[in-house]
Amino acid sequence: MMNIAYLLNGKKEKSDIEPGMMLLDFLRSKGCHSVKCGCETTNCGLCTVWLNEKPVLSCAILAARIDGQRVTTLEGMQEEARELALYMGREGAEQCGFCNPGFVMNVLAMVREVTDPTDNEINEYLSGNLCRCTGYASHLRALHAFIKAKGAVDV
Repeated sequence: MMNIAYLLNGKKEKSDIEPGMMLLDFLRSKGCHSVKCGCETTNCGLCTVWLNEKPVLSCAILAARIDGQRVTTLEGMQEEARELALYMGREGAEQCGFCNPGFVMNVLAMVREVTDPTDNEINEYLSGNLCRCTGYASHLRALHAFIKAKGAVDV
C-alpha cells in the first residue's frame, strides 16, 4: 500500500492505494461514476479526466501519479457541463449519453486552450472520443453554437 495526497474536484484528499491501481478504478472507487471504461485499449475517450487542467485518459495512468496533483472529473464541472449539455441536447448529440462525460471534459478543455477553433482543430482535438450513436455532425453543430454563445473567450 502507498499513501497519496491530491486535490479531487477542488477538495484536498488522502488515500491508501495499491501501487498498480489505475486512475480510472481509483476515481470510480471515490464516487466519480462519470469516469467510464468503454474500450480497455485507450481508444474511446470515455475515461477522460483532467490532470492539472489537461485532459488525460484515466485508464492509462496509475493512480500513484496523482500524488501532489489536481484531478478534475465531470463531477467537479457540473455548471459548465450542464450548459454544454443543453447545446448537445438541442442538436441531438447526446443520444445514449454514454460517451458524454469524456466528450464534455475534452470540449471544456479545448475551449480553454483554443480560441475560435476551426472544424479541423475541433476534429483533431476530439479525435480520441468515440461515439457509437452519431456521425459527429450533431456534435460539431452543438460545439459551434456553444462556442459562439460563449464568445470563444473566458469559457
